[in-house]
Amino acid sequence: MGGIVTILLAVFAALVAGCGSPSLTQLPATAPLSAPSEPTLETLRLESVVSAAILGLMEFEDPTNFAQAPDRWVYVSGQPGLIVAISDPAPQKEGKTHSVYEILDIREQVSDRGWEEGLLGLAIDPYDAAYLYLYYSAANPRRSVVSRFSIPGPDSPAAADPNSELVILEVPQPYANHNGGQLAFGPDGYLYIGLGDGGSAGDPQGNGQDTSTLLGTILRIDVSEATKEQTYTIPPDNPFADGGGRPEIWAYGLRNPWRFSFDRETGELWAGDVGQNRWEEIDIIERGGNYGWNAMEGNHCFRPPSGCESEGFIPPVWEYPLEDEACSVIGGYVYRGAAIPWLIGVYVYGDFCTGQVFGLRYADGEVVEHKLLADTGLRIASFGQDNDGELYVLSQGEGIFRLVK
Repeated sequence: MGGIVTILLAVFAALVAGCGSPSLTQLPATAPLSAPSEPTLETLRLESVVSAAILGLMEFEDPTNFAQAPDRWVYVSGQPGLIVAISDPAPQKEGKTHSVYEILDIREQVSDRGWEEGLLGLAIDPYDAAYLYLYYSAANPRRSVVSRFSIPGPDSPAAADPNSELVILEVPQPYANHNGGQLAFGPDGYLYIGLGDGGSAGDPQGNGQDTSTLLGTILRIDVSEATKEQTYTIPPDNPFADGGGRPEIWAYGLRNPWRFSFDRETGELWAGDVGQNRWEEIDIIERGGNYGWNAMEGNHCFRPPSGCESEGFIPPVWEYPLEDEACSVIGGYVYRGAAIPWLIGVYVYGDFCTGQVFGLRYADGEVVEHKLLADTGLRIASFGQDNDGELYVLSQGEGIFRLVK
């Protein structure tokens, strides 16, 4: 189904504010302190960009990822397999018009039978914006697929050609959950791919600590000269490029790195790794880093439940317990926009079940400030970042919002 929906909406803004932070723990236990040289974190609210009702007119539902092309068109993926392009990511104001186009429908090849399956990620090629990379689940056999599609030119968001697909990578999946799904091009130009541990409870196959599998990892590959004959190559400085593990692996010991992103200023790779049933964690991903799963869940022993050996594992920057209805960390972005000066340099993330959005300021190897920024009441599936560094919330059932002061 193709088409265009033009949105003429009055002001639709969800005002959110929070007071106080829920019970959150970082080990070793230290009270968050305000960085003396930085402004103190305040609270944020949301302004609507596109409502779920408008997206529903195009049969688009459950947004999972967000990427902006150089021409300012924003591409948004929906879990069942649709991709739309939005003409402007600015919040709706009275009388302001946004255009929304459907540009690609791959629902027939996407499997979203499992809660965590579907069209999960997208990224625009930083060197050739005519290419869109997608991460989706497929069936028979169950697998995760990373593919490249050709997309329209900057002045014409007409429908992309589904027959232009070039399958870059396929990874067999033993179960329907913990699929990861994030794609991001790093400042080095390489494509980074998040893969969960393969699913089921407790990583029964031990994939998290097994570098002979791609599961439970973040991968790093070179797709700059992808062809049907050779869809990617291995960067020579990958940690296992010369052996000892799968050469695609950049970091491992991860349970389900659902969302990760690069800090545009420092190049640091931040990831939210979804925990088992006790702890959610935020990590800064390093080359060859082992983040502990399934020996550790956050800073805590998992298998065995006590007396585990933690040497060699990189601990999380931050963790929080699964209490007060929290269920899954949603990794976000380090804010590098201009509209909210006090937020610059702060890592913004959320939780799917509580709908809470938090800010974390990190300096000199420790968290110096942490605060609840917004209590949205939304089911937050992902965050987005536009070309100007402003941040967005993608919500299942409610649409797309921009974070504003």
